[in-house]
Amino acid sequence: MRLEPFTLAETEIFLKSSQVSLTRYDLLTLTMAFGGVPFYLHEAKPGRSAAQIIDDACFSQTALLREEFSRLYASLFDYPERHLELVRLLAKHPQGLDRGKLTAVHSSGGGLTRALDELSEAAFITAVRPFGKKTKETIYRLSDEYSLFYLRWIEGQRGDGNFLNLQSSPAWRTWIGYALESLAHRHVPQIKRALGIAGVATTHSSWLHRADATWPQGFQIDLLIDRADNTNNLLEIKFSQGAFTITKPYAAELAHQSLLTDCLFEP
Repeated sequence: MRLEPFTLAETEIFLKSSQVSLTRYDLLTLTMAFGGVPFYLHEAKPGRSAAQIIDDACFSQTALLREEFSRLYASLFDYPERHLELVRLLAKHPQGLDRGKLTAVHSSGGGLTRALDELSEAAFITAVRPFGKKTKETIYRLSDEYSLFYLRWIEGQRGDGNFLNLQSSPAWRTWIGYALESLAHRHVPQIKRALGIAGVATTHSSWLHRADATWPQGFQIDLLIDRADNTNNLLEIKFSQGAFTITKPYAAELAHQSLLTDCLFEP
């Protein structure tokens, strides 16, 4: 039986049922560490902030999630080494990798296919078709929030950590932007409802244009929703503690990206 992780809305309902009341900012922060896994969310205690909950569950010497990573994959797969190789590789590439690049860690095509299928079925990775590709080339992204958090912040940690110090670091502020982008990709149905296009068939992916001779300015689209009604939605994803202000220069940059996207994919 495939059990999907909780969405953000379901996580909020679950925590409130346990008398845990968090701000939306703290809810996002907690989800980026725990994902939507009820077993992990049970670690949240009433009266604690997200930072305190994460400290208790991930960084103390006896923390549940400090050693959960190695147990998790071993409990689900007969030969977890090949799955862990793929997960560790994908964790280093937030935009995902195609099969050709993943073959570097799996010499056996059949073994790679099975490992990718099993990781997808267990909701650790997500397979998406890139926008604008002529062939059906699939990009695989690591989408399990706990695995992403563990490999970046918990693994190799010596002694008791302090999440409050971590939150104030430049490295955290950079990483949290990638984590929010990954979370947005997991909530495309909710985003589509908010945009009023829930009934439109779509595919979605992120998209990166590297600078070249034709278009020397490289740029990235965090989430591109390719719609069956010959329309695309380009979404820029920003993590901000307060209201995010779109300045005139930033609005011009977004308009320029939209124009470049149209030009690059003209028939």
